[in-house]
Amino acid sequence: RLIVDVIESGEVKGELKDLFEQLLKVWDQDKESGDLAEKIKPLLAKVQNPSEKLFDLKSQADILAKKQVWIVGGDGWAYDIGYGGLDHVLASGENVKIIIYDTEVYSNTGGQCSKATSRGAVANFSAAGYTNAKKDLGAIAMTYKNIYVASTCLLADPNQALKALQEAKEYNGPAIIINYSPCINHGIKKGLGSTPKHCKDLLKTGYLNLFRYNPSKDKPLTVDTKQPNYNLDPLVKGENRFAALNDIYPNEAETKFPLLINDMKTRYEGYKK
Repeated sequence: RLIVDVIESGEVKGELKDLFEQLLKVWDQDKESGDLAEKIKPLLAKVQNPSEKLFDLKSQADILAKKQVWIVGGDGWAYDIGYGGLDHVLASGENVKIIIYDTEVYSNTGGQCSKATSRGAVANFSAAGYTNAKKDLGAIAMTYKNIYVASTCLLADPNQALKALQEAKEYNGPAIIINYSPCINHGIKKGLGSTPKHCKDLLKTGYLNLFRYNPSKDKPLTVDTKQPNYNLDPLVKGENRFAALNDIYPNEAETKFPLLINDMKTRYEGYKK
């Protein structure tokens, strides 16, 4: 509106006026508006004795191009303590993008379980294995029908993750990307240096599901994960958080691991429908 007012005032003329008019036409296009803003800045800086509105415009020269708001947080915030605020942002319909680093525990406060923790995983406050199925934040977000939603794992499939980032950026509306992020609390036995291969193994089991939900498409949901084998060995033999349950509470493992497999099947088959 400020640009329109300055143009209508007649204070700017010639090339600067032309550039402002072009900027208004491509305001919703990131690259085009950014390129024009770079051309406008030096011309705007040369304006002497500007009016109050033009002075305001000069002072905001760094934000002339379209800007996107990106919010980055962890699963403890997104699934638990900040979920109410997250839901309000998603439901607002505003063009806000959100990335969740999903470590499935409160990684920076000691590894406590969160609603992102999977059934059977040992964490602080769930020494005998987490009791419930993992909260399906992606499925909840998809119920709004106007939110771009993606489940990614940069280590397991970087191409899919980058595609999701690009689609989220281009989508005109709210977007959320939930990225599975291994951390030290998982107790990966071969070390964090092995996480790319380990995450690829988790994809094969069905523990990880990669998908992209784009409401602007005729068929919004694309499942990027192949048919899983539902073999828990990479978890039970490869991560201390699951191996510990097997070693210390074998009766709990006998109960919870079959339920975990059922959780994995239910989630994958739900996405494929």
